[in-house]
Amino acid sequence: MGTTAEQTRRNGTRQWWALAGFALAVVAVAVIGNLAGAGASDQYANIDRPSWSPPGWLFGPVWTVLYVMIAVAAWLVWRRVGFGAALGAWVVQLVLNAAWTPLFFAGDRYGLAFAEIILLWLAIGVTVLLFSRASRLAAALLLPYWAWVTFASALNFAIWQLNS
Repeated sequence: MGTTAEQTRRNGTRQWWALAGFALAVVAVAVIGNLAGAGASDQYANIDRPSWSPPGWLFGPVWTVLYVMIAVAAWLVWRRVGFGAALGAWVVQLVLNAAWTPLFFAGDRYGLAFAEIILLWLAIGVTVLLFSRASRLAAALLLPYWAWVTFASALNFAIWQLNS
């Protein structure tokens, strides 16, 4: 058996690899969104939108910050409790996150995208609840994401109504 310092180093290395894995999962979702949303800024600029819709350039910076927080939150939970129901919920909401962009932008399916984003909103809520049992910080890191998806849901609904 190795020394305590060696065990700590190995554990530390393992933790950084785990963080990289969670970051990679989130990057994969972002890439799917970028591929499915090719031409999204032109489409967003040319559809009827409510007066309160944000400018298209805002989405990239907001999602970058949110994705970092989503990855770190999962990592914090993994460090506390490992893989289990909480991270299962995290995976579900991440898959739903990835599915929204193709529906909205590539498919022009605003109504279906709205139904899907409601499922995403619920999945984030379940994830926040389960994360709060393992790490309050991890749950708190997901609250801006949940708030943004709440806003995005309202925007999706308004766009659906204005363009149907």
